[in-house]
Amino acid sequence: MDIDSLSAKDKERLVTLLREKAFRKAHTVIDDFKPYDWQKEFLASSEGNAQSLLMAGNRTGKTFTGAAAMSYHLTGLYPEWWEGRRFVKPINAWASGVSNSKTRDIVQMELLGQPDDPSRKGTGAIPLDCILETVRLPGIPNAVQSVIVKHFNANGKYDGNSRLGFLSYEMGFEKFMGSALDLIWLDEEPKYDIFSQCITRTADTGGYLYMTFTPETGMTPVVHMFMNDRKKGQSIQQAGWDDCPHLSEEVKEQLLSVYMPHERDMRAKGIPVFGSGLVFPIDADRIRVEAFDLPTHWPRIAALDFGWDHPTSVVWIAWDRDSDIIFVYDVYKQEKTIIPTHASAIKAHGMDIPLVWPHDGYTHERGSGISLADQYRNEGVNMLPFHFTNSPAPGQMEGTGGNSVEAGIMDMLARMESGRFKVFSHLKPWWDEFSQYHRQDGKIVKLFDDAMSATRYASGSLRFAEVPGMSGYKRHSGKISYPNLGIV
Repeated sequence: MDIDSLSAKDKERLVTLLREKAFRKAHTVIDDFKPYDWQKEFLASSEGNAQSLLMAGNRTGKTFTGAAAMSYHLTGLYPEWWEGRRFVKPINAWASGVSNSKTRDIVQMELLGQPDDPSRKGTGAIPLDCILETVRLPGIPNAVQSVIVKHFNANGKYDGNSRLGFLSYEMGFEKFMGSALDLIWLDEEPKYDIFSQCITRTADTGGYLYMTFTPETGMTPVVHMFMNDRKKGQSIQQAGWDDCPHLSEEVKEQLLSVYMPHERDMRAKGIPVFGSGLVFPIDADRIRVEAFDLPTHWPRIAALDFGWDHPTSVVWIAWDRDSDIIFVYDVYKQEKTIIPTHASAIKAHGMDIPLVWPHDGYTHERGSGISLADQYRNEGVNMLPFHFTNSPAPGQMEGTGGNSVEAGIMDMLARMESGRFKVFSHLKPWWDEFSQYHRQDGKIVKLFDDAMSATRYASGSLRFAEVPGMSGYKRHSGKISYPNLGIV
């Protein structure tokens, strides 16, 4: 277009049209949302799930993803690529942040636009022409308590109004009681009592709760549940800087330079910070090896960590005595499963591999009076006749080594650091625990540690390891019978 050739009236009209175009673009930002694959997967998780978590690094776009989801559900204006849940009628929803001011400055801004600039109303994820009314939150400047939003049916016809209320965690879990909700968005991690209240609020309606946060407070009950103990109807999506093309390498390096080393994975990858640090501060590649056929002359040992609500876990170790390297070559984890099932899995690995077990194996079952250890023995498992203890000092009797956790941990760590501890790379349940086994205030956190405990028992019991098919003695009923070797 040759602007100079236009008349003054046409120029004025063109300016008006360009301003209108810019205004409409600024007030319909949701139309320009082009989600990455991980964002689409998270948004699609609303279909078939009651609760979803997007746990991502900083600057990944997780909060706007949450705002976009809320906008689609409030208005019913789903994009063509949408594969998630659809609300076919107006809904009642909540959005919440850590505090009233944070909710205003982050959640409200992403949904409605800059809070302290009336001219910016409608420049968030909810289009301006869908916003009917807002109610101010008393006592908090520029904060909104609720907003009424137009809802449209599948044919694009206006069919009523959705309501969105803004809350904050600082109000206390009592404020999250009472109402039945179709949809709840929690931006930043909530305390468990607030999370459980929100579950209750959506239960009666068959509604949906989703969270978007960076796990800054570590392995909390909420994070643990979604990472390690998900129930039916729960999903998790994780994302980091490498999943976000909008972050240049220069920006990434700049951001990393201002973060403390221990928090970089959390900020960049959305991986929880582990209190005082990992129990085994070892690069996983130093102990990871590809699976291979184990030489038949290597002694084997297995160890069991009893469980019910948390998994029963068994770890198998092979020992290269010539180089004093141990190899974790298999792992088993199963919760809320009867002993015969566990026993079958154990025996399938070899009937004559000795099985180490902890002191709680003496616990007796109500009614039968049979201990856990004896129940496994009765199923034909090759249980050691005594519970686990660390190796005794030279010249001391078996059983005098005690069961100090720290002693076993230090022995494992020494092996890892010296290249004498290896784990097959395909054992995902083991690696999941290893990456999250951590201390809080100097103490090992007893959470999601079943395979780690079993590994400690096995690695600390190499003195009982046996070559399969060449057992030097048999165990039964708590006694040891040695073979007659013809030696006097």
